[in-house]
Amino acid sequence: MPKQELEFTSYTKFEVEHFENVKGLSQRVIAEDPESRVATRILQFEPNTDTSPNGVQIHDFWEELIIIEGSIIDLQLNEEFTEGMVATRPPGMKHGPWKSPKGCKIFEVRYYTT
Repeated sequence: MPKQELEFTSYTKFEVEHFENVKGLSQRVIAEDPESRVATRILQFEPNTDTSPNGVQIHDFWEELIIIEGSIIDLQLNEEFTEGMVATRPPGMKHGPWKSPKGCKIFEVRYYTT
């Protein structure tokens, strides 16, 4: 089943899911295809979140993001990315891990192409 139709609503109506292996990291999944696991979500870094336990990320799907609040620091690049910045990551692109000293909120869409 593909992602469901959804009219405008507050993202806060979606359940907060905390990541067990990274303290301070959570997500609110807005839409997800249960078969492919592609998703649209809000990713939330609380202040002082460090995703180093997840290591460098590499996946087989496309990822498009916009930082809607705060900032993150990519520890491999030693570069800070701030509110309003966007990224498009193709399958296989290495990224992260990150720290967020002041907190960060990211809107993310994941998908596959044929």
